[in-house]
Amino acid sequence: MRVAIVQPEFPFSGRPPLVPPILEYLGALTLQADPDAEVLLLDANQRAIDLEALRVDLVAVSVWTVTAPWSYRFADACRARGLRVVLGGVHPTALPGEAACHADAVVVGEAESCWGEVLRDARAGRLAPRYHGVPLPLDRIPVPMDGRLAGNYRFRGVFTMRGCPYRCTFCNVHRLFGNEARLRPIPEVVREVETRCGRVWFNGDDNIWGSDVDRTIALYEELARGSRKSWYGLGDLRSLQGPKAERLLRAARRSGLCSVWVGWESDSGETLRAYGAWGKQGQDRLAALQRLRDHGLDVVLLMVLGGRTDAYASFQQALELSDRLGLAAHPALVTPFPGTELYEAYRPHLLPGTTWDQFTGTRALFEHPDPAMTPARREAAYHQLCEELYRPGRVARRILGLPLSGFPTVHLLSLMKQVPIGRAHRTARRAWLAEQGAGRSDPAGA
Repeated sequence: MRVAIVQPEFPFSGRPPLVPPILEYLGALTLQADPDAEVLLLDANQRAIDLEALRVDLVAVSVWTVTAPWSYRFADACRARGLRVVLGGVHPTALPGEAACHADAVVVGEAESCWGEVLRDARAGRLAPRYHGVPLPLDRIPVPMDGRLAGNYRFRGVFTMRGCPYRCTFCNVHRLFGNEARLRPIPEVVREVETRCGRVWFNGDDNIWGSDVDRTIALYEELARGSRKSWYGLGDLRSLQGPKAERLLRAARRSGLCSVWVGWESDSGETLRAYGAWGKQGQDRLAALQRLRDHGLDVVLLMVLGGRTDAYASFQQALELSDRLGLAAHPALVTPFPGTELYEAYRPHLLPGTTWDQFTGTRALFEHPDPAMTPARREAAYHQLCEELYRPGRVARRILGLPLSGFPTVHLLSLMKQVPIGRAHRTARRAWLAEQGAGRSDPAGA
């Protein structure tokens, strides 16, 4: 049986340098369940997929909310040619009935427990309409296959755990993977990093500090005994305020950690409480940021702006915070994704005509209780903020302000992140301006 596994096209993405983890991992799961299968990996962000030349028995697409329109069009076109299609991922898990309108089968939840059944049924010509994956232990999962994908890839991603103890209302991780962390065996993680990753890799965990600090320290100490590849990932701030924080950071730094994206979310206590994000911030998050800098690490602040409890001043405050701390910031407009508590709370306020391809983090999707916070004004403020954050002078100052203890690796990795982020923001801004008025001027004073 010939199986095509597809990464959908993301808006504003250009050609992302990260090898899509789902392609090579689902490819490995396919070969584990059916060693005789022939696997074809396709990334629509790197090159257009020629449907006429696609000769396969099954097409599998992992769908995010923002890629749902593209995925549905692609699936419909495949089925019109007589190809069977399976849709899975976070969006079909949240809205399986919607996805079922465009697929022969929908996988809800994690694939490990049911992917073999999907392949057996496909080979027998009797796909069920829906398959439900259940969480399994993460030992003995297959090493991602080497898809030898053509493209401008520079990094691979590795995950070491699933699950999150926090319950942020804008995030679906705790609903998808549970509140209890499931951990991969340390030797399996180290072996994957050593054999499958180049000089730089991405830690795909929702929180690189994990929920078990001792286990995380042990993992990083074991990685440090290897070839010490440089890596980056996302982390909370609360973990860096505990009694083992210094030991954790020393181990992470020895293992090759260069950059951390931290969930700052908002300066407003009211907003943090509304999002259920206060718990992961800790009592002194500024001290946690300083600890990261003291260890020679590059830091990027993840912010969500324009929510129903936010004021217009929050956009300017985000810029001032970035300048004051000398840290890069990656803002997004609040996006209530299906499958989250925030979606249920904001659904009555969604703007009429809102479509999934607008769920990019660059669009205002809901009404605000303050009449002055119109969607157009929030979007204009967001794009202006991004333009200011990623002006070349600001990027240069942030890089020059990095601790010399991280030179040159940390500085180069910071540049390699900030330049593409700025480019993506400019692409999004141009598209928004064109939609507003053929790009002649900035609406709402942007």
